[in-house]
Amino acid sequence: MKVILGLAFIFIFNPVEWNTDFEKAKTDAANSHKLILLNFSGSDWCSPCIRMKETIFDSDVFDRYAEQNLILVRADFPRLKKNQLSKEQTRQNENLADKFDPEGKFPFTILLDETGKVLKEWEGCPNESPQSFVTSINTFAHVIH
Repeated sequence: MKVILGLAFIFIFNPVEWNTDFEKAKTDAANSHKLILLNFSGSDWCSPCIRMKETIFDSDVFDRYAEQNLILVRADFPRLKKNQLSKEQTRQNENLADKFDPEGKFPFTILLDETGKVLKEWEGCPNESPQSFVTSINTFAHVIH
């Protein structure tokens, strides 16, 4: 019984996973018929990025919605040496930024369909509740077949 409760706790309270490989995310989105949410973040230096993570992405409302409806991708650009990403991951993130965020806005969040077509963009940390943020994403649910 303790094992079942432990597994249920991990499943229920484990936040959804953010991918770092955009091409894999597109494949996963196509296979699962989900939208892609791509977030450009400076996780260890950008105050609005940290606030967005804490107020929206770490919320139960967002977690529940994302688990069922989204493939999440984070392109992180940390500055502290201890948080540096691999050269390959840094290159992948820079390529994503060249394509989707050439102005280098942080945070910058993009909703895409399974083919990578941009549906909606948020610049900065949205001044809305997690529920309002999820509702704005959900207006595009009809895009997925």
